[in-house]
Amino acid sequence: MARTKEFDPDAALQAALELFWRRGYEATSMADLVEHLGIGRASLYATFGSKHELYLRALDRYGQTHNPLLTRELSRPGPVLPAVRAVVRRFAAEAAADPTREQGCLIVNTAVELAPHDRAATRRVEQSWDHLETLLHSALVRARAQGELAADRDPLALARTLLVLLQGLRVVGKASPDPARVRDAAEHALALLD
Repeated sequence: MARTKEFDPDAALQAALELFWRRGYEATSMADLVEHLGIGRASLYATFGSKHELYLRALDRYGQTHNPLLTRELSRPGPVLPAVRAVVRRFAAEAAADPTREQGCLIVNTAVELAPHDRAATRRVEQSWDHLETLLHSALVRARAQGELAADRDPLALARTLLVLLQGLRVVGKASPDPARVRDAAEHALALLD
């Protein structure tokens, strides 16, 4: 008869996500995961496979929990540019003032730490960035159709510029003690929408 799990795999995945997010992939050992999750190594392997597989599942979980807010913000009916500006300002505020800002964004952390040599991680980073770019592009197409954005403005180029800016805000905000740096950059970039 098969034994039942003595732990909640969903709670363990969330705990692993938090540990990877705080420490990074390379700095988190299997021993760290066993201790932090409070489950045995054999159970960890049986449920999640390798450390790498667990990391990828944690990365997927992160994307599932963080993307819906952006979708709601950028898909609301009505004027679009105020929502786009609010998203940029929120990213800047989080990067500048969040007490856990040293953790940064798990997607950005993965891009910096693993993407140069890990195809599976790179695919997830690209999926996340593609999703954000698509949301921004769709919002900016709507803004142009509603007359909020000049007809000669390229929504795709603007979306890509904002994507790079948002990810850059996260990188600089993680490392810089000067919150004005990210706030000033965000406000300057918003002038592109005028």
